[in-house]
Amino acid sequence: MITVKEAAGRLRLLDILRGFAVLGTLGTNIWLFAHLGDVNYMFTFTNTEWWSSIQDFVRVFILFLVNGKLLGLLTIMFGVGLEMKYRQALRKGHAWPGMYIWTSLILLAEGFIHFTLVMEYDILMSYGITAILAAFIVKNGDKAINLAMKIVGGLHGTVMLLILFYFVTLAFSGAHFSMGDMKETVLLYREGNWQEQAANRLANFLPLRSEAILVIPMNLFLFLLGIRLMRSGVFAMDERGRRHRRKLLRIGLYAGIPLNLLIFVPGGYFDLPIRYLFAPLMSLAYLGLIAKLYEMYSQWWLWSKFEAVGKMSLSCYVMQNVMSAVIFYGWGFGLGGKVNSAAIAGLWIAVSCIQILFATLWLKRFRLGPMESARRFASGLISKS
Repeated sequence: MITVKEAAGRLRLLDILRGFAVLGTLGTNIWLFAHLGDVNYMFTFTNTEWWSSIQDFVRVFILFLVNGKLLGLLTIMFGVGLEMKYRQALRKGHAWPGMYIWTSLILLAEGFIHFTLVMEYDILMSYGITAILAAFIVKNGDKAINLAMKIVGGLHGTVMLLILFYFVTLAFSGAHFSMGDMKETVLLYREGNWQEQAANRLANFLPLRSEAILVIPMNLFLFLLGIRLMRSGVFAMDERGRRHRRKLLRIGLYAGIPLNLLIFVPGGYFDLPIRYLFAPLMSLAYLGLIAKLYEMYSQWWLWSKFEAVGKMSLSCYVMQNVMSAVIFYGWGFGLGGKVNSAAIAGLWIAVSCIQILFATLWLKRFRLGPMESARRFASGLISKS
């Protein structure tokens, strides 16, 4: 058991949760890489008879576990990180948001580079914008945070419930929905070279960035939720923290799991509400479950592996996408469209193991990951100018 006096325990738990979330995020993105950008495979609009094929069942089951859930947890952890930066600024007497705005702009720039060179579904640009908005809200205190959560949460929830109503109407009318014909995209990633793919992402910047823009209200809500959780003592290794975490676990188990099980309803009619509305409820279950297991088995060897990835979350996020592009795209090993769901799941685990090994070895020699070091260097240059 972990004692209250274990001062570093709380911080370690944050890194563990962040690392778990980063590795889990690949569990969603890897379907996009493996199917050469065909976003239909990240949902169940097509190939909906999952019971007729073990491969389709594997895909849908993994999406049930990870799609939107680990990204939601990662977003919450970004909010926790913002709160820690805010407290640090207060302790040192620095202006807020001050340098944090420049840090967020650097994140936005990193996201743009990642989008252009690696992956069109980058989340870093959205996080950069969200962080700036959240920083100004935090500056105005708890009342502003609560009000903003009600406004953006209500707006996002209303939109998603309207989408849910629309899809339920489609279901009763017998209509079907898909994300469109992705043949040109698949051809680009199967036969196009890296330069052609990067040029295509830039040429279609706005359409490809539409999701990153549309999820800003949800991201802002989850950022602010992370701040609220941090301030309420959820991550503290004391009885109050355990009580809060048990509550989050119950919410995730009793509400999150049943709502996310709707992914198994044929036709994909619940897929968008699941990813953008119900998934964060399961994110809370993961938070509560990982924290409980960590508290019960604090010496388990896997925690240090998650912790290493968490300390290098930005580097590992970009690295996993670069590795996936090399594995699946035509200019790399060209496995895209040629492997089944079980093999894709195996490659997800393999890439995660490589990331764990890389992060563990890197941190034995360096204090920060490569991208974290680059960001600190850029921030230092700005602060001196």
